[in-house]
Amino acid sequence: MTDLDTTIAGLAAAARDAAARLRTAPGRDRDRALLRMADLLKTRRDDIARANALDLDAALAHGLPAPKADRLRLTDRVLDDLVSGLGQVAALSDPIGAIEELRTLANGLKVGRMRIPLGVIGMIFESRPNVTVEAAALTLKSGNAILLRGGSEAFHSNACLTDLFRQALADAGLPPDAIQRVPVTDREAIVAMCRLDEWIDVMIPRGGEPLIRFVSEHARMPVLKHDKGVCHLYVDDRADPDMARRIAVNAKAQRPGVCNALETLLVHAGIADTFLPAVAADLAAAGVALRGCPVTCARVPTAAPATDDDWAAEYLDLILAVRVVDDMDAAMDHIARWGSRHTEAIVTNDHARAMRFLEQVDSSLVLINASTRFNDGFQLGLGAEIGISTSKVHAFGPMGLRELTTTKFVAFGDGHVRT
Repeated sequence: MTDLDTTIAGLAAAARDAAARLRTAPGRDRDRALLRMADLLKTRRDDIARANALDLDAALAHGLPAPKADRLRLTDRVLDDLVSGLGQVAALSDPIGAIEELRTLANGLKVGRMRIPLGVIGMIFESRPNVTVEAAALTLKSGNAILLRGGSEAFHSNACLTDLFRQALADAGLPPDAIQRVPVTDREAIVAMCRLDEWIDVMIPRGGEPLIRFVSEHARMPVLKHDKGVCHLYVDDRADPDMARRIAVNAKAQRPGVCNALETLLVHAGIADTFLPAVAADLAAAGVALRGCPVTCARVPTAAPATDDDWAAEYLDLILAVRVVDDMDAAMDHIARWGSRHTEAIVTNDHARAMRFLEQVDSSLVLINASTRFNDGFQLGLGAEIGISTSKVHAFGPMGLRELTTTKFVAFGDGHVRT
């Protein structure tokens, strides 16, 4: 065992001990730690800004593209959203210990399910330091401990935020080791975490496709995948064109470097002649470059020809693939072939078509007449999320409190014996 293996095993073992203590801690103490962290995010902004500036300066010096650098930036708005999210999470009902589906069997035995924490979560993520706060908040509220390994590009920001959260835990009388941070960014640290199935119950990788694949190949414990977001918007021939244009621009350009940003626009052939030039002008004004099918390129001369690589691309940039399709079935066929089961949306005023799209498209969130940018735990009322699972076991979509718990069977008898 290397020194790195020993270090990470020590962190995971400490997290396991903290999880045991946290599991029986009163919910009010966990809520008090969350609200204390919210206070620290307000009062320690100078410290956070200094740490974040170190990461931003290094990222720009190494030529990180602007949309990806934007994911690193801890602006006042981002911090305010985190403060609000912490308050929302604290206000949610405590899931731990709740008994569900209690029923009485024919023999009088009462059987139900009690909601319990998963245990210790290993979290590997890239770029966005706000994930540190969101992940720690949800694991704390759900009675879990977490071992965080962030990317090198956010090293100083993650260190600062983790230290603040550990202080919040201590101030609330809870074990600070419930939130741990791997102090190195070496990839071997990921391998070391993946071997620790004795102490880590589940791994959650959140980042690019290579990271997801790497963790899935090496982990000895279950993996909840936060895979890439190849998100689609289909504009039907019965759509409100002005609404569709607003949604397309918002979904692509509001924050292009995130997983729920729009990557492919599908347009019904019946409205292509009028809709494509109009939406292309709106997107161009927002700085978006287009990659189009032959029909798109004929109507939008500024669009570059698209290849199969474009239909599969998660650009995370101000680039959008555009394809004209014959009808909604063709749009759904395209999504089934090229999508990543992350987020898909339709704009239409036809209720029957909208409901069929909702039922038949296989993604973690399907929207009608709304931007793909809403696939976010905070936006969907979860307070925060630890990731967006694109696999179906044991969660699908944004992972909030409920998705960070499981259930055990409990039974209540009155001298019952089996005959």
